[in-house]
Amino acid sequence: MLFITRIILIALVLPIGTLATATTNGLPAKHHGANFSQFDRIRDDQWHLRFLGASQAHMISKGEGVTVAVPDTGVDPHPDLRNNLLKGTDTVAGGLGDGQQDSNSHGTSMAGLIAAHGRGTNSGALGIAPESKILPIKASGADNLGEAEDLAEAVEYATARGAQIISISSGGASTPRLVRAIRSALAANIVIVASVGNAPHSPTAYPASEEGVIAVGGVDRAGRHAAISVTGPKIDVVAPAVDIYSTSYGGKYSRGTGTSSATAIVAGAAALIRSKYPYLPAREVAHRLTATAVDKGPPGRDDEYGYGVIDLVAALTADVPPLGFESVSAPAGDGATTTANAQQGDGSDGATARGLATLGVIVAAGVGWAVIARRRRRGDDPPPRISR
Repeated sequence: MLFITRIILIALVLPIGTLATATTNGLPAKHHGANFSQFDRIRDDQWHLRFLGASQAHMISKGEGVTVAVPDTGVDPHPDLRNNLLKGTDTVAGGLGDGQQDSNSHGTSMAGLIAAHGRGTNSGALGIAPESKILPIKASGADNLGEAEDLAEAVEYATARGAQIISISSGGASTPRLVRAIRSALAANIVIVASVGNAPHSPTAYPASEEGVIAVGGVDRAGRHAAISVTGPKIDVVAPAVDIYSTSYGGKYSRGTGTSSATAIVAGAAALIRSKYPYLPAREVAHRLTATAVDKGPPGRDDEYGYGVIDLVAALTADVPPLGFESVSAPAGDGATTTANAQQGDGSDGATARGLATLGVIVAAGVGWAVIARRRRRGDDPPPRISR
């Protein structure tokens, strides 16, 4: 079966010095070349790092100890990335068997956005989580196409190898095996991040449409909805998706526009969170990203921005109450909270009053958080600071 689920980048990222056009999902694919002669220029061109406050986030977390699986066109061992590149696998023919061959550039670009370590303080490409590791899985070929079964096998492999995050910059149709693989990964406490797609009037692609997967759309340099990004009720968060610079094969660099790039950036953000909070369940990692996102458009979640633009620093520092925290149990040893066993005149009225007062605080906190959860965070608001 043709991998209707194809790798999504309206700008299929091409190596430096290349300028070409092609089509993806029936839409023109924009390929932008750049004639850099030195690797020290690329960092300045990575505008998304400044937009997201990556340098401040890196003072808190760099993704150490986290493995991100990247099922894609393979990942070339670029000098800015190779120290964070593990041996992976191929689920399609034509590779080296370890996921470390990429003749398309897409997979290397996505991996670089997540985990590139650069070549010093200000040289080379830098990823959102530069101390995380990439598990490369070659699941599509040089033509940027693959089969749904190949992606399913890649997800199964990532799950078996203990990846904490799977970044899927692709989308389209599903098969029973692919659905099982995605749901099994979610059940294994893996964060899955996927692109919503680049055909604005199309429905959200699979696996982004799967419940529990973080569905990612895109914004431009001004933080506005990117014209190429799919809209709809499935979108969770958005991230930079226009003119995104990253690594490419052969030690070169590339520039691309599409929700693929935004997805890899969000996967990097998830790696920062999982590194700082290693025992946080996958669903709470997703919750932390949405709860601290900077709201755009109409107040609250909307079909262009989801819950908003990811905020790296807030996602790492905000005191975000866990999902369902309003179900509060009485501390052990506190005894009865009613007067059922109280003797007349033993002060039970006071105890009851105190219990009701405590309940009132809990309810008020729950209501307050519900308002924040619905509204999310506006750009000029501080991140949520409600104690648990």
